[in-house]
Amino acid sequence: MIALAALDIAGTTVQEGGAVYRVLADVVADHGTPATDADLRRWMGADKREALAALTGDPASTEDLHDRFVQRLRSAYLRTPPVPVPGVPECLARLRAAGVKVALTTGFDRQVTDPLLAALGWRVGVEVDAVVCASEVAAGRPAPHMIARAMELTGVSDARQVLAAGDTVLDVLAGRAAGAGWVVAVLSGAQTREELVIEHPTHVLDDVTGIPALLGL
Repeated sequence: MIALAALDIAGTTVQEGGAVYRVLADVVADHGTPATDADLRRWMGADKREALAALTGDPASTEDLHDRFVQRLRSAYLRTPPVPVPGVPECLARLRAAGVKVALTTGFDRQVTDPLLAALGWRVGVEVDAVVCASEVAAGRPAPHMIARAMELTGVSDARQVLAAGDTVLDVLAGRAAGAGWVVAVLSGAQTREELVIEHPTHVLDDVTGIPALLGL
């Protein structure tokens, strides 16, 4: 039985039109170190500070670069507000009604995450049970720390009772590193089926709204 669903935010539970990666690319290019599409795709789903440091080769400027990233992403979200993936609010409610805890995990920090969730009307203890940002743990994906923290926050001790889902290769790798019983790749976000299946998720779904049926709920 699954006790916890640990779900990514951008591209998995929330549609934001790929703004995060456009802004990331712009910030990196403005630094004078433009990244290729292949470079950007390797960092999809990662802690954004880690991504900026790696893509620019300038760890000393990470905080300044991250501040620029946050400001530009907030502006992008004001122009085109993110919305839930269709059917996700009902999916989350169905999971929680069946006794499955729901935690959101993200490579964003609280500067982006809290206003984003507030705009969606998603509250801890009401629509979801926990939210974990990469900046709050020792390392972001592909490390398993966000999933482990979500387990701590929701009182789940057995990783085999965890379903981890996301739209990037790093989401799949983090789920596997955590020992999650179910590692679900979804096709609603940035990466393709061909990219995702290489890392051997246990399941591939069009989007997370298929999870209740997958669990027989």
